[in-house]
Amino acid sequence: MLYVQRDAQGQLLRVEAASFEGMTGTLPADDQDVQAWFANQQLESGLLQLKQSDLDMIRVLDDLISLLMSKGVIRITDLPPAAQAKLMTRNQAREALGGLSRLINEDETGLI
Repeated sequence: MLYVQRDAQGQLLRVEAASFEGMTGTLPADDQDVQAWFANQQLESGLLQLKQSDLDMIRVLDDLISLLMSKGVIRITDLPPAAQAKLMTRNQAREALGGLSRLINEDETGLI
């Protein structure tokens, strides 16, 4: 048996294995609403993980493009105008924050 909390429209807000303050009832683990709630939670968790991964990859790509430009492999003018504008905006924002060195976390070590 699982302990649940529903909103005013009857939608599940919370499902727990133990009773909790604010619970509004109980449901069996195989209940369709419970199964849908867990599927939704798993989907949301996956989307959050993907979003964080996207943010991490943006940082990697930003650093890679900067490295390639500093080595003369590519020029900013090789990129489409929209990409140039976005890179310039990010570069200005990073410089305003004190450059790359202040953005690297202390627990980050080395390169990829």
